[in-house]
Amino acid sequence: MIVQKLYHSIFMMLVGILSIVCFFSCQDKERERFSNLVHDWQGKEILFPDSLVFARFGTDTVDNILSPDAPYKILVYIDSLGCTTCKLQLDRWKEFIAYVDSATNDRIPFCFILPANRKKALSRILKSSKFEYPVCFDDEGRMDKLNQFPHEIKFQTLLLNKNNRVEVIGSPVYNLGVRDLYLEYLLKIPRQEMAAITELRPDRWEYDLGVVHKGTVREQLVSVQNIGTHSFHLKGITTSCDCTKAVCDWKELLPGETGIVTVAYTAEQPGDFFRTVEIFGNIGPESVELSFIGTVK
Repeated sequence: MIVQKLYHSIFMMLVGILSIVCFFSCQDKERERFSNLVHDWQGKEILFPDSLVFARFGTDTVDNILSPDAPYKILVYIDSLGCTTCKLQLDRWKEFIAYVDSATNDRIPFCFILPANRKKALSRILKSSKFEYPVCFDDEGRMDKLNQFPHEIKFQTLLLNKNNRVEVIGSPVYNLGVRDLYLEYLLKIPRQEMAAITELRPDRWEYDLGVVHKGTVREQLVSVQNIGTHSFHLKGITTSCDCTKAVCDWKELLPGETGIVTVAYTAEQPGDFFRTVEIFGNIGPESVELSFIGTVK
């Protein structure tokens, strides 16, 4: 009996070690894939169709916003895959646009390309969110046919120079490090020197929220510990869609200290879901990314 328990303990320990090795191996592969993606898109020329129509709320047509005199432009492409409503992140975009407009005297155009097959629903969302910036509903998916954008929403936003070549690929509303990079280009604001690097470890990397009934909210407490030798300074937390919120009541964790992040998921559409939460701070060039899965019924 004792021998069986010993074998079982050894087996479970080996399974745990193998799981950790596989996790970090997958992380390395993802990191390499993203690195290659950034390399492939850096400096690439983005092609625009001859006639793109922009309109407020998708209905009130405006003049062409793509001024040839603008030193930069920000292209936001959103495809029809998955929950388009969740991917819009309109509140975050309104905040970022207002900041850039104020700092540049409205010199930087934002080019939002949305899927035409969801025009009716998205127009309602734009109005209810009071998102007054002009958008373009691309009837035949011409932009994607010309440029073949990445499928990951985090890489469907591009900072283009005057010649429509890519300077930065990545979304400033999903990744706070990318946001700093945008501002460095647009406003000539140097990125702040990062504090000494430390390491942040969550109690889990993936959380199964189980069955969540439509219209209800499921909360999950996430424990993160600073296992490094320097203090961790929280820069911010982002989520993969508006239906997921993450808050905490701390800004700094001393070495060995643990903090709690409260994640709240609002169930909207029936079916399986996968959401992510990213924690940013002085933990190197990347974030701590947490996954949340479950089923809405």
